[in-house]
Amino acid sequence: MLELIFLSIIIFLLLILSWVWPPNSPWAPWWRTNRKTARAICKLAEISKNDIVYDLGCGDGTFIITAAKEFKAEAIGVEIDPSRFLISKIRICLNNLSSKVKIKRKSFFNEDLSQATVVVIYLVPKTLEKLLPKFKKELKKGTRIISYKYKINLRLEKEDKKNNLRLYVI
Repeated sequence: MLELIFLSIIIFLLLILSWVWPPNSPWAPWWRTNRKTARAICKLAEISKNDIVYDLGCGDGTFIITAAKEFKAEAIGVEIDPSRFLISKIRICLNNLSSKVKIKRKSFFNEDLSQATVVVIYLVPKTLEKLLPKFKKELKKGTRIISYKYKINLRLEKEDKKNNLRLYVI
């Protein structure tokens, strides 16, 4: 019984730590994207039913659910963390979006992005730097990339300063 309490405390503390993880860390903290921001992302990227949207490190699935439910896009979330993956999977099922939204439990570095028309990222700068060659290699010309909070080394097309969003186009 004592071991279970101790384990629960450790898990709780790790969850709290993931919310305040330093932005220059190579590891991804669990920073949620709320529905308001998810809608702003969809509007900035002009997401429609014709889009295939990838969310790299999709967390609890708020963005992919919003993109599919409100903007009718096909959405694919990639999440390596088992707890976040499970939460996303449950939320997708509860919203009856299993036919429109897919979630993959894997590293986004191992995901083929060539079918994407939009890629959404809310990742730390070190990870963004590592993703840039993958974007340049796999994404088709015209693919839109939305970065929440952090800049990437591409030409900026549009910016939503109010929501801290940046749009780049390959």
